[in-house]
Amino acid sequence: MKYFLRLSAVLLLLIVLIFPLPAIAGSSTSVTPSTYSASDLIEKDFSGKVLQSVDFAKVDLEGANFRNADIRGAVFNASNLKDADLTGADFSYGFGYLTNFDGADLTNANFQETILSFSTFKDAKINGADFTFAVLEKWQVKQLCTNASGVNPNTGVDTRESLGCK
Repeated sequence: MKYFLRLSAVLLLLIVLIFPLPAIAGSSTSVTPSTYSASDLIEKDFSGKVLQSVDFAKVDLEGANFRNADIRGAVFNASNLKDADLTGADFSYGFGYLTNFDGADLTNANFQETILSFSTFKDAKINGADFTFAVLEKWQVKQLCTNASGVNPNTGVDTRESLGCK
């Protein structure tokens, strides 16, 4: 049943990306090297910003600050968020495929229904993070469950339960 729900979430997300709603399609922002230089993004402060559906694909954001940012639906595919601060960030319904979250602070972050396949979380702080219906590989869940604890203050969901830790 859990596999079916995850597969359904992935298919729904892909359909929305392929056939976006007009209101959403017009509001998407893209962060590319032409918008910022590579050095502008390292340790960049995005704290508290509304960055819904922003495209950070293939971007080096090492040490960037996304504390309490609204990054729902954002794309971080093949990006580097090593040592980034995503404390309290809402990254629900987003994409983080092949993304480096090593050493990142994900305390109280919301990853509900986010695709995180093949991303790494070595030494990431996940106290209170909500991964409900997030798409993760089995090895990622095992890695995350070693440090999983707490309850997300916004969703009320236990981190270990959201990951399906045993």
